[in-house]
Amino acid sequence: MLKKYKAIFFDWDGTAVLSRKASAREAIEAMRPLLQKGIKLVIVSGTTIENIAGGKLECFFTEAELENLYLGLGRGAYNYTFRDGKPYVFKSMVPPKQELLKIHRICFEIHQELKEKYNFDTDIVFSRPNYCKIDIMVENQRGENLFMQEDELGRLKTALKEHGIEEGLQGLMRLAEKTGKKYGIEVCPTCDAKYLEVGVTSKSHNVDCILEQICRDGEILPEDCAYWGDEYLGIEDGIFGSDSFMRTERSQKGDFFDVSEASGIRPEGVLEVGGGVEKFLGFLHEQN
Repeated sequence: MLKKYKAIFFDWDGTAVLSRKASAREAIEAMRPLLQKGIKLVIVSGTTIENIAGGKLECFFTEAELENLYLGLGRGAYNYTFRDGKPYVFKSMVPPKQELLKIHRICFEIHQELKEKYNFDTDIVFSRPNYCKIDIMVENQRGENLFMQEDELGRLKTALKEHGIEEGLQGLMRLAEKTGKKYGIEVCPTCDAKYLEVGVTSKSHNVDCILEQICRDGEILPEDCAYWGDEYLGIEDGIFGSDSFMRTERSQKGDFFDVSEASGIRPEGVLEVGGGVEKFLGFLHEQN
């Protein structure tokens, strides 16, 4: 018998919808009956609320349904509930402006060192509220499919070796951590092959914050929760995709599922189910 969960945490891009421009109608229709039953649904994504269902997610649900919907967005930055049918940030983890500027400097130094030592080109997205995205595959464009593609990892490893970066992604992560310490900041770098993301928070902070919120009254326990994503995949030894950060000391008693079709190693405790968006939406329907 399929286990019934009291709370379901899930990534958005690549798990609930194929791309940000794809229709969210099927996801919304799968979510609605669960929200009506009182099951907590938690969208955990590195993006901002403007990129979830066109920035109008609350328009698709009643106020009663929205009482069971939570959003953990911006790579730890924002944690939302809904009040009077509108999104409400009940906890923000956006760093102060001066700390954010230090993160910008850290990322620019990483960019400079890669160019000076290895002639390795990168681009930087500075506009995120709590981190920077360093594009380490500048010639590779994902188009509307923003999740990691099947062949990206191999191409990245080849490019790093061609430029003499023998330590691969491990070296990039260590470079980020070392540069952060120079500025007195303990950074939390993550990587999905195309982007090295450098900030002080991650999806772990979203999950822990919202898990504490929904478990507060004791009716939901950590083992009552499921966590679905498409970016658990191991990128290098000991380095896993952004969804792996949903598995924390607090959440580890829950069940974790990966819908990615990409081959490779997943973190311990993550069940590889494949099937992409269709598989996840099918799971939501089965939970009804």
